[in-house]
Amino acid sequence: MISNAGALGWDVDEARVAMVDLRGPEPLDVTYGDLKRRSQAVARGLVARGVRPGERVALAAFNRADFPAVLLGTLLAGAIAAPLNVKLPAKTLSEVIAASGARLAFVETAFAGAIPAGVEVIDFDRGFEDFLDFGDFEPVAVAPDAISMQPYTSGSTGAPKGVLLTHGGQIWAAGTLVEARRLRADDRAILAAPMYHKNAIVALKTALVSGSAMIVMPRFEAGAYARAIADHGVTMLTGVPTMMRLLLDHPELPDAATRAKVRVVSMGSSPASERLLGDLASAFPNAEIHLNYGTTEGGPIMFGWYHPDGRPQPNHSIGYPIEGCEWRLEGGATADEGELWVKNPGVAKGYQNRPEAAAERFIDGWYRTGDRLRRDAEGWFYFVSRIDDMMVTGGENVFPQEVEGLLERHPAVRQAAVIAVPNETKGEVPVAFVVLRPGPAPDEAALKAYAIANGPAYAHPRRVLFVDSLPLNGANKIDKSALKELFSKETTPR
Repeated sequence: MISNAGALGWDVDEARVAMVDLRGPEPLDVTYGDLKRRSQAVARGLVARGVRPGERVALAAFNRADFPAVLLGTLLAGAIAAPLNVKLPAKTLSEVIAASGARLAFVETAFAGAIPAGVEVIDFDRGFEDFLDFGDFEPVAVAPDAISMQPYTSGSTGAPKGVLLTHGGQIWAAGTLVEARRLRADDRAILAAPMYHKNAIVALKTALVSGSAMIVMPRFEAGAYARAIADHGVTMLTGVPTMMRLLLDHPELPDAATRAKVRVVSMGSSPASERLLGDLASAFPNAEIHLNYGTTEGGPIMFGWYHPDGRPQPNHSIGYPIEGCEWRLEGGATADEGELWVKNPGVAKGYQNRPEAAAERFIDGWYRTGDRLRRDAEGWFYFVSRIDDMMVTGGENVFPQEVEGLLERHPAVRQAAVIAVPNETKGEVPVAFVVLRPGPAPDEAALKAYAIANGPAYAHPRRVLFVDSLPLNGANKIDKSALKELFSKETTPR
């Protein structure tokens, strides 16, 4: 039997700042002692309400200092924390909560109406303080393979699935990732990605284990993010590539002296273009740029940023396998490219009440990621594409990421996103949505000609649509489902 307490910041000097909450009119410092006391108060409150080990506790809120207190308090009580994507439509959110089997839900007032009947509601804004029961709490001992958390998949390929993560696996992941990332106690990392998403949960946990401070924004807004870097001495940026692009393009980007203090830029959840990596390197000259690859089900992160022989990480690499992570590449033309399968102590046990979906992904302790990766001669890995993102155009395999990267090398293109649309002759063809930089603007024909001249002709976008910005989903990634809807409304493939 084990306890989560020692692995999540309990041994850090209680006077150290754990978080700076930027949700209110003034920044709120939360020390490790504050976090411990409030987490224990949550655990005591849950027990007083009759929540038993193994029961689900839902969280429906944007980022706030008490989000991790509820998360940790739920773990201390031996219950299962189920953080929810609050950007889902209210009907879908309600259906997910009902399917989760949650006994109780912590919510912001705006989402209280989505909670199904029979689920007790604790409103962060109206009554949370009354729920808290302050005092010492002995963490409930749990089996290493007991379920600790149930985050959800994005739902981009169907209804969101509850991912069953274990206590032992998450303790292993938190400790392993701190070492792999070489986090320091004096780091101050900024977190604006939603805490219900695995990318933010990883950042939060590793910060707590390392004893560093997390600057917490309720949601991402480029100007506020830029100001927070300067106001709070941020040394580590976290987020997704789209957020970093918006930061670099914002007029309030901090001055050179402030940017020089940033030592790490950490991005995950989606690929970064060559142009973005170059712009980040110029803007933050003293920072290591880390491209994180991971899946909610798979550990969650399988690769670190340091080679055992000290070799420098190549541009675009997602890293080198972390010790304790087994891997294999299946179904590729060579042994060094194919779908990534992973096995490590953090791999999920499956999906809640979705045995058929679990059987497709979890096989003999291995998890099939659905992602195509390649490996170079030195052992570094690179993301190629989602298996289901690949389109077949006239018999040729076309990967949207490669077309996007090609278009973003054009000097007038700031961002590009590529989707597949049906075509009677070719089967599927690429269509691009492009955000332009200020200045002379190419037309659709010019960008098509550029793609044909600089890449394989079969992969050129058959249509190029110009947009002011690209839509984002709940994880701040480009929402390609929304782009497909936009395309179907405005045009038809040629």
